[in-house]
Amino acid sequence: MQPETSPQLHVPKTLDGWIKQLDSLVLPVPAAAHAKVRAALNDSRRSMRDIADLMHESPALVLSVLREANLHNGGITEPAESLEVALNRLGLARTETLLARLPAKEPQDIPLALRQLQMISQHATQQATGLFANQLARLWQDIHLGSLLFLSPLWPMALAHPTLLEDWELRVIHKGECAKKTEKALFGVRLVHLCKAIAEHWHLPIWVTRGYRLMISEQRNLAKVLHIAHENDDPLKQQQQLDADLPLQRWLNQPANTILLATGLSLAAQHAWDSPHNLRWQLLTSLYLQQPLAAVQQQVHQNAASSARLHARPDIWHPAQALLWPWGTRRTHKSLLAAPPPSTEALQDWRKQCAQLLQEPTPFSNAVHLTSFARDALLACGLKRVMLLMIDRKTEVLRVHQMAGLDKAVSGLVVPIKDSAVLQRLLAQPTQLRLTPTNNAQFSALLPASLRSPFSGDNLLIRSIGNSGRVLMLLMADQGGGPLSEITVQAFGKTAQCIEKALTTFSHRNE
Repeated sequence: MQPETSPQLHVPKTLDGWIKQLDSLVLPVPAAAHAKVRAALNDSRRSMRDIADLMHESPALVLSVLREANLHNGGITEPAESLEVALNRLGLARTETLLARLPAKEPQDIPLALRQLQMISQHATQQATGLFANQLARLWQDIHLGSLLFLSPLWPMALAHPTLLEDWELRVIHKGECAKKTEKALFGVRLVHLCKAIAEHWHLPIWVTRGYRLMISEQRNLAKVLHIAHENDDPLKQQQQLDADLPLQRWLNQPANTILLATGLSLAAQHAWDSPHNLRWQLLTSLYLQQPLAAVQQQVHQNAASSARLHARPDIWHPAQALLWPWGTRRTHKSLLAAPPPSTEALQDWRKQCAQLLQEPTPFSNAVHLTSFARDALLACGLKRVMLLMIDRKTEVLRVHQMAGLDKAVSGLVVPIKDSAVLQRLLAQPTQLRLTPTNNAQFSALLPASLRSPFSGDNLLIRSIGNSGRVLMLLMADQGGGPLSEITVQAFGKTAQCIEKALTTFSHRNE
């Protein structure tokens, strides 16, 4: 069974637009957790503490209950500092009503990007508990809840726009592109500003918004403490340097910093345990705890293993897996791996689609009917993102006619031809262009940005389709942006020939 996908939404480019869209989304809850909590709510022997403990199995459920409690808090201004407090504010009846509104889905029917991000949040909670809960025993509930919800402003984004976050990871983490420029291009705003605004809008625990404010406006202090951590690995000498700057020491020792440290460790570990980025978070944690770096690293690895035992799933990546690899090994982003060839069943479907395109007389009643079969044939041969554009009668612009796997906003795309020499060449006669990491920069710079940007990645197939010596259509397709399967590339070429034949037959249907 394929996971259900949420309806395609436009990508906002402003803070207000993002808040409005993300606030309107309802997060799915795993069916097993949903059923357990529903049963507990109807069991008079269960305490609020018992129900809260069951809810912690589903991050989406925790967030939904907390948002509901803080939204209708009866005049109470302080956000609920624990799930148990939130449940008491709501009461059993309202909690049960809320639960009924939340969709219960099997894990495989919840988008992978959302489950991956929530697992990172659960890993952060394990790190926070293992590193700080004993030292700050009175505040363990704040530490637990804050670390679980720190990344929650991104959860609805992972539900609605999973490829955006994947593109960010590929470009910023794996390719080392400038985070500020990449985020402006992908989201229209900086992610940290968006997360802070959402956290404030949802009245999330104060430690969450405190962490985002630190990242935005207190980077100078962050740089100072990182310099102390880098400069000397002797905890005693580090403490002496902090003693010499009491305002900085007080700033560092705020308990709210624990959830930022835990989240930083969890996010950095997703890429590599021995990366400079991960080392910075380990050094900061070492300084906060006043423990040797080696001891902190050992504890962090143990916490990751504990998290994996609780939260790892076969189809999502948990960084504890990399602890078994040779040191220095890096996880390759999936878009940098060659796409798998289409399955035998998919190829059988592809052949049927192509046979329909080649049929005489034409079985198609109109152009939309024909191009929908063309789109499905391209998808059947293993392509993930497809766009078919038709040339207008004046041959001045291209308009999207069919698409799949792309953001809904792309459907209204209108691309002028005159401003691009590459487009003019493609549309002069039937031509195929294959973009690879070797030539991508050269050709992408010559294509209209509105046409190239929907297809992130370095690998793309472009082909113009003609009839009676005149180009009528442009095909664009890829397998998610990563290296293409050669079988799929060959099938793309054959499909284009079938589409060309179908257009010829269709144009002579009344003769």
